[in-house]
Amino acid sequence: MKRSSGVRLCATAAVSVLSLALVTGCSDGGSKNSAGSGGSKGSEPAAKALSAAELKKLIIAEGEVPGYKVGPVEGGIPADDKVKADDAKCDPLLDALTGVAPGEPAVHTSRMATENKKDPTDDATSLDDLADGKFEDALKKSMDLDVTVVTLASYDGDGAEKGLRAVSDAVKACSGGFSGVQDGEKGKFTKVAEEKSSGTGDESVAFTATNDTGDEGPLPLHAEVVRHGNTLATYSTINIGAMMNKKAYTVSAPVIKAQAAKLK
Repeated sequence: MKRSSGVRLCATAAVSVLSLALVTGCSDGGSKNSAGSGGSKGSEPAAKALSAAELKKLIIAEGEVPGYKVGPVEGGIPADDKVKADDAKCDPLLDALTGVAPGEPAVHTSRMATENKKDPTDDATSLDDLADGKFEDALKKSMDLDVTVVTLASYDGDGAEKGLRAVSDAVKACSGGFSGVQDGEKGKFTKVAEEKSSGTGDESVAFTATNDTGDEGPLPLHAEVVRHGNTLATYSTINIGAMMNKKAYTVSAPVIKAQAAKLK
C-alpha cells in the first residue's frame, strides 16, 4: 500500500497504546497547587503506604467512568527496569507515559479506560481489506477515541511528594526532548511541554511529550500525575485518530474526575 507503514502499525499497536514502541512505529514515515510552580501543599505527617488490597479498592472500575470501558491494561505495564531514557533525568517522564509509577512506591496497580466509539464502524470489512483512501478514513473513525492508562501508587513517608517532584523537575529539564527504550524498542520525543493540570488532589503536574520527526506530523502523548496525600495517580492518554486528524486532545477529563472522586 502507498500509505506510510506507520499508520498501519498504529492500528495494530492499539492494544499497547502507551508503549514507546508505538511512538517509534508511528514516527517512521495548572492545578490548585501545581508542582511545576508551587511545590507541596504544606507539611503533612509521615504516612504509611496502603496495602495492595486497599489500593485496588480505590482504582476506577467498570461502570464508574461514564462513556468509557474500564478493565485491565492490555499487554500490561512494563517493568521499571525495561523503561529507560537515554538521559536518566528524563526517566520520570518515560515512566509516566508508559504507566510506570514514579519514584519508589510500596504498592501500585493499574487500569485502562477506553472511550466508547463515537460512530459505528462497518464490521463486515476489515481495515486491511480497504483501499488506501477508505482505509485511512475508516482508521481515523475507529481510532478517534481516548485511551487512558491509570496507575495508582501508594508510598511510605514523603515518597509521593518526591515522586511528583521528580516528574515536575524532568518536565523542565527535558523540554528539548529525549530518547529512550522500552523492551528493546527505541523511540524519541523531540519536545516536552508543561500543560495546565486538572486541579485535582493536593498538587499535580501535566505535560505533553511530542515526536515531530516523521511524515505523519506531530505525534503527542499526554500525561498527568496527581498527588492525593501519599498516593499518586498517574494518567497517560493517547488518541490515534486525533493524531491522524491533527486534532488536539488532552488527558481524559472524565477519567480524572472519576478517579479523583474515589480518592477523596
